Amino acid sequence: MFFKKKNTPVTYNEKYLKDEINMTKDALNAAYSNFDNATDPDLIDCYIYQVNSEQKRYKYLLERARECETL
Repeated sequence: MFFKKKNTPVTYNEKYLKDEINMTKDALNAAYSNFDNATDPDLIDCYIYQVNSEQKRYKYLLERARECETL
């Protein structure tokens, strides 16, 4: 997926990063779903912040994964 096939075994850090990316994707999907179903203005604001937060985390994790590929 994000890591190239290597002859060496996957390190703990690579596995941890991959798991974090998958969990963040799930959290982002949940935040989008909650936003789509919210009707209360306060909840809409809350989910906007949550979506933005998860997007930034996802972007950060993807950048870290790309860095690991170059090592």
